Amino acid sequence: MDFQKPFDLSGKVALVTGSSRGIGASIARMLAGHGAQVIVSSRKQDACEAIVAQIKSEGGQAEAIACHIGDMESITNLFQQIRERFGRLDILVNNAAANPYFGPILDTTLEAYQKTVDVNIRGYFFASVEGGRLMKEKGGGAIVNVASINAENPGVYQGIYSVTKAAIVSMTKAFAKECAAYKIRVNALLPGATDTKFAATLVKNEKILNQLMPHVPLQRVAQPDEMAGAVLYLVSPAASYTTGSCLTVDGGYLIG
Repeated sequence: MDFQKPFDLSGKVALVTGSSRGIGASIARMLAGHGAQVIVSSRKQDACEAIVAQIKSEGGQAEAIACHIGDMESITNLFQQIRERFGRLDILVNNAAANPYFGPILDTTLEAYQKTVDVNIRGYFFASVEGGRLMKEKGGGAIVNVASINAENPGVYQGIYSVTKAAIVSMTKAFAKECAAYKIRVNALLPGATDTKFAATLVKNEKILNQLMPHVPLQRVAQPDEMAGAVLYLVSPAASYTTGSCLTVDGGYLIG
């Protein structure tokens, strides 16, 4: 490792799903800022293009490829385009997520269950399969799965979402164990409450926030940019011996 540049991603091709806003957008900008050529991906092409424009204005390299990670055909098309346009993939950040239902677990509908599972489990799994195959061909790579502290401590009224995030932790370890032979490292990020549109049900609800804050030693919610540095570490040369790990970034919530 170059001790002068432990986080240098120059020459690397990185895909960040769900990166048109929030944590994903911050991760995309962070990776581009450290030299990676970033593929910004989310459901809407125009939203992806906006982040690409921002990255380019900051001096980075990026392209947009729309993909609905809950749709298998869309996943296949995404990786076909990556293969044709870039010929390689060095970094995959699975960040796209769904949480369509906030309410009592006993009232969960099949529709809400299916949408959450299709995106958060099936989508992550097959994106990792496709990305891992590309990495294997080129001699290695790094995958980061964005899970949640709900994987460790299920959130009230976030039943199926919490279940899928726990599955992502198990998935991370399974891929890490089998893919190590191909020099592919696989880790997970477990964010705490973060100020994003996705988490607005929690962070914009004063009653919920007042219940949450006494359990967060840092006494605040996170900003999306505060997750990006953790992902940079996990995909960089600095983490060359780190695989199968879950990095918690939660302001101390799980110890609070």
